[in-house]
Amino acid sequence: MDLGLKDRVYVVTGATRGLGNAAARELVADGAKVVLTGRDEKRAADAAAELGPDAVGVAVDNADPEAAARLIAVARERFGRFDGVLVSVGGPAPGFVADNTDEQWRSAFESVFLGAVRLARAAAGELEAGGVIGFVLSASVHEPIPGLTISNGLRPGLAGFAKSLADELGPRGIRVVGLLPSRIDTDRVRELDGMSADPEATRAAHESRIPLRRYGTPEEFGRAAAFLLSPAASYLTGVMLPVDGGMRRGF
Repeated sequence: MDLGLKDRVYVVTGATRGLGNAAARELVADGAKVVLTGRDEKRAADAAAELGPDAVGVAVDNADPEAAARLIAVARERFGRFDGVLVSVGGPAPGFVADNTDEQWRSAFESVFLGAVRLARAAAGELEAGGVIGFVLSASVHEPIPGLTISNGLRPGLAGFAKSLADELGPRGIRVVGLLPSRIDTDRVRELDGMSADPEATRAAHESRIPLRRYGTPEEFGRAAAFLLSPAASYLTGVMLPVDGGMRRGF
């Protein structure tokens, strides 16, 4: 199936590793061009180099108010157009209500929430019909995850923002979509499993609750992201797609 991605240009944040990187890889594999970001200049450059001439790396922090305008400008200067953005950020600090400090909440709000809002707002002002704004969120949008209190607080709010944005931008032909990963086999998830007394038992317990009985691969997540961002998904907007092997039981 031709997803219609050839020569389309996307900004993908938080793409030096993990889910953002997986999405960038699949976009490039299907013919798109990407501006990928990370906080570290060398890691951003290295990640882009691995993807070849259809990728460029930019070191930015999502919390930087100037980040959005800079990234869109790089997309236009380097590749001549701008078709969409996928906002992905590293997970907030883990912890329970009593553990997380005000500073951790403030930092996460700036990068995870407000940074995403700024990127989406800037993209909305620049995109034309056919453009798309995507968010990498979490299964915590629907059900809190024990030990990830800050994420549980911020991700559902971003999903609500995305749904509101879909309503506002729909008449202009601009789509807004979200992806809700659960147990994808990334460094972040392995780190979370590793915080338990028995990481292997913890993973086995999670797998037992997934109908497919395994963690997803980054490539599987990346392919889902590439599809949602592509013209092949042109009648999908406001949707929050679980990428979880069936872990969410609700309709």
